[in-house]
Amino acid sequence: MIQAIIFPCNIFSLQEVDFDFQNEYTAAIEVGGFEIYFYDYEQFVRDGILRLNRRPEEKISAVLRGWMLNAELYERFYNLLLERNINLITNPEQYRMMHLFPNVYPLIEQDTPGILVYPECENNSKISLSEIKTKFNRFMIKDFVKSEKGTDFPKFFDSSISEEDFSHWLKVFREYRGKLFTGGFCIKEFMDLRKYGERTNEWRVFYLNGNIISVSKNSGQPDFASEVPKSLIEKYKNLPNPFYTVDYAELAEGNWKILEAGDGQVSGLSDRQDAMAFFRTIQVGA
Repeated sequence: MIQAIIFPCNIFSLQEVDFDFQNEYTAAIEVGGFEIYFYDYEQFVRDGILRLNRRPEEKISAVLRGWMLNAELYERFYNLLLERNINLITNPEQYRMMHLFPNVYPLIEQDTPGILVYPECENNSKISLSEIKTKFNRFMIKDFVKSEKGTDFPKFFDSSISEEDFSHWLKVFREYRGKLFTGGFCIKEFMDLRKYGERTNEWRVFYLNGNIISVSKNSGQPDFASEVPKSLIEKYKNLPNPFYTVDYAELAEGNWKILEAGDGQVSGLSDRQDAMAFFRTIQVGA
């Protein structure tokens, strides 16, 4: 049973929710049945100090709805909350499993584009362009957590790229990610997605304790866009994390692939998703 929700606080007040989570906070209050706590995300990430607006007198089970944390910071966050009687439903090992894509990849390999994994090393000396070209005609660059989707970084590269240009773009990617760069490089097979007008057909599914609690359009696609096959959604409802997301997309030829997976506590709701329905299903799914 999930008894509490933890949100990041407003940068100016520990007693108010961060503006970006106002909609979720309001929905959780209106649904009712949850204790609400705020924490200072900025200070925690900067100084490793956890400040809460209040703490429970007895141990409670909670879920975080907040910004992404790297695996090491999450473990510290989890342990500091435990000292304050707050037990997040996702332990550090479970978080690491879903947060770092190479960890979850073997479990979804059958339904996701292929990857080559290169843990972080000095000067990228262990990254083999010839190996990449042998495996993929087109590929994209990401780290263990994210790509640079939504920026001017190239969406993909093909087998015509030279060693010099490839090395250049690896350095550019590192600069784009900065301190957020995590784990190393994932070279991922690039596949064309089906478009409805200018929109791709991507969906985000939230899972909680083996239950599918939310299936929502995640790319602004029109209502008549094809839905994710139910059999595919059902197939991945028992991954080793109590609360997680899987992002599915329709390919240009009409079949479906998993694009990403992540911990549900730090995965955002879709733009048009009903936040109240989301928190109601958290109560039921728990």
